[in-house]
Amino acid sequence: MKIIIGLLLPTALLAQHPQTAEAQSLFVKLCSACHGDNGKGGRGSDLTTGQWARGNSDDDLRRVITKGIPGTQMPGFVLSEADTGLLILHLRAISGGLEKAAAGDPERGRASFFGSGKCGNCHMFGGRGGLRGPDLSRIAKSTTLAKLRKSIEDPDAEISAGFGGVDVQLRTGKTVRGVARYEDSFDIQILDENEGLHRFRKSELLALKHLDRSGMPKPTLDAGAVDDLLAFLSRYPLQDLPPVAWKPATDFNVTFERLKSSAAEPRNWLTHWGSYSGTHSSGLKAITPANVGTLRSQWSYQFGAGLNETTPLVVDGMMFTTGPQNNATALDARSGNPIWQYTRPLPAVASHCTVMTNRGFAVLGDRLYMATLDAHLVALNAKSGNVIFDVEVDDFRKGFSITHAPLAIDGKIIVGITAGECALTGYVDAYDAATGKRLWRTRTVAQPGDPNRASWAGNSANFGGAPTWMTGTYDAETDTLYWATGNPGPDYNGDHRAGDNLYSDCVLALDPKTGKMKWYFQFMPHDTHDWDATETMVLIDGMVRGKPRKLLVTAQRNAFYYVLDRVTGEFLNGQAFAKQNWASGLDDKGHPIVLPGTDPTSKGVYTCPDALGAANWGAPSYDAATGLFYVSVKETCATYTSVDKSPVPGEGFTGGGDQIDPKLGEPGFIRALEATTGKLRWEFAIKKGAPSTGNLATAGGVLFAASADGNLIALDSRTGRHLWHYQTGARIISSPIAYAVDGKQHIAIATQSMLITFALP
Repeated sequence: MKIIIGLLLPTALLAQHPQTAEAQSLFVKLCSACHGDNGKGGRGSDLTTGQWARGNSDDDLRRVITKGIPGTQMPGFVLSEADTGLLILHLRAISGGLEKAAAGDPERGRASFFGSGKCGNCHMFGGRGGLRGPDLSRIAKSTTLAKLRKSIEDPDAEISAGFGGVDVQLRTGKTVRGVARYEDSFDIQILDENEGLHRFRKSELLALKHLDRSGMPKPTLDAGAVDDLLAFLSRYPLQDLPPVAWKPATDFNVTFERLKSSAAEPRNWLTHWGSYSGTHSSGLKAITPANVGTLRSQWSYQFGAGLNETTPLVVDGMMFTTGPQNNATALDARSGNPIWQYTRPLPAVASHCTVMTNRGFAVLGDRLYMATLDAHLVALNAKSGNVIFDVEVDDFRKGFSITHAPLAIDGKIIVGITAGECALTGYVDAYDAATGKRLWRTRTVAQPGDPNRASWAGNSANFGGAPTWMTGTYDAETDTLYWATGNPGPDYNGDHRAGDNLYSDCVLALDPKTGKMKWYFQFMPHDTHDWDATETMVLIDGMVRGKPRKLLVTAQRNAFYYVLDRVTGEFLNGQAFAKQNWASGLDDKGHPIVLPGTDPTSKGVYTCPDALGAANWGAPSYDAATGLFYVSVKETCATYTSVDKSPVPGEGFTGGGDQIDPKLGEPGFIRALEATTGKLRWEFAIKKGAPSTGNLATAGGVLFAASADGNLIALDSRTGRHLWHYQTGARIISSPIAYAVDGKQHIAIATQSMLITFALP
């Protein structure tokens, strides 16, 4: 018999449903030990609320039932599809999810919600409305219509967590009334009646009173109007809502002008790289070589299990960080207390085509922008975590994903795509920051009609790779976007893709208005070692051969450092900055002079560096005071092998692999290079190289770096002298940042288990 799940049946009819008894019996057999016979919880959570942490759709429930929840006591069950359907049917039944639809008119309900009913003054629906009440966009999936009706007719009966009313009296005599978004024994965070966010230490308060009532007024609606509201909340398609103008909050507004001049407010960390130019440096100078030895940990925030590679943002005392499974949190940057948390249930993404991580946010106005592993772009309200829009960039089922932080510029959000190892091709997209509408797309494999299509033999361009999996940089003065591209596919076998394979392993200079390419520079023509070219494109000004130039500098995975004119793309300088044996150098155009016999073969070829490269996506930094470029380096070699495989989009298409030389190991360094030439000025050795771990230059003369073994390290930025280190207790694959709150400089970095901050005593 076919199982039909999620029917809109009246609760009274459930007893008549022929499978109800069978479903209940199966639930008691498998689930009651933790959740109780009635599903109201015990060792496990209460399942009768209809609010399930891992999602409310049938697919979400099916995944939890069959796969379990890693890191918890919830196991996965090996069940037939029919039995899984029975359990879902029972969960719907005990949570009241099988009931008749509301009888009212959804359109009248919408008009009431945003109009005479004034619900939208406090509640959001579809990214529109207020912040002082819960977001109701998906409320019908997490509760019952009966409970919704009761909450409308008697709002004080049950107050939602995080929205309890409070009055706070300050020692100045001022009173703040609002809802308590977060509270613990020492701190409280309040969203006031004007949606201003306040963060207080309780020791600073004269009085704190919790109100035993909701901020929601008693309704004056008749039964028909309530029916209309319920019909709107349960049946109105989000995509049919009329557009509204975006007016960022006055007390939280990160404008394009602020982003362009981020160096003027070093207390904040407003972009992934710290600034549009990608220098990953801080103007804060309270921490110096003389006092850095007294740094102490201040607070930490636990991520949970996963591959943590995030770089947080800090805006006016609030910190925003993503987690490895596309979850996100806003924290009080002074205390580490959470202000809000966002969880996005993920489908079964093609993990063989990506890495399961998320590297951070972009911020613009009062919105945060996150790109997801299932290839969506999500906009969140920065003060509440409410979803403003959620748009699909591409179909994740094809093998696409996004792992990097987007880049926010003037009214646009720029994102790339992860697509390099699965016979797919890359691109860069721009989206309207207000609506999520795609504005343009620039393909990173030469398209038909482009003369550079000839750089791909046969039909190899159709599966050519060139993913755009790291955040770009931006020059506001020339209005130029710089975005890097990855390796061609297949990674290790170039036999069927003769030619330079443009525009793989390039930096693309793009017009952000149109996406049109101004120029390109290819670091690795016909890459057969998976070296990519996705390392940070750092924008600086400097003297080259006695002439002031606007420069783009970068240390690449292939072990070469490059200096380009960022206006024209002209190659100016370059040399090896790490051990390599595949090229005798760079020619006058910056093209590598490749040594014969270095391409992978079926028997294997020994080449340095290995596929992860001498440097990788971890942030380098540039210090204008010293003129030095700091980069984390790993000096490894590997035996590269190639195999012949036909491309199947969405399936692995590497064409071989590499095996690191175990005798050589993975020695590493923090190196300081003269930024305009790449000449080595000093180096600091670390036991195990960490090319994906970044560093941070500060105006106080201290360089913060990290090692894969969990040490945060402070060095004298002029000499490389060791000043201080701290063992965090977990692997680090991320980059440190600096910020200040209450005038006090902090250093923060994500480890594989937590985000940890440091400050002077």
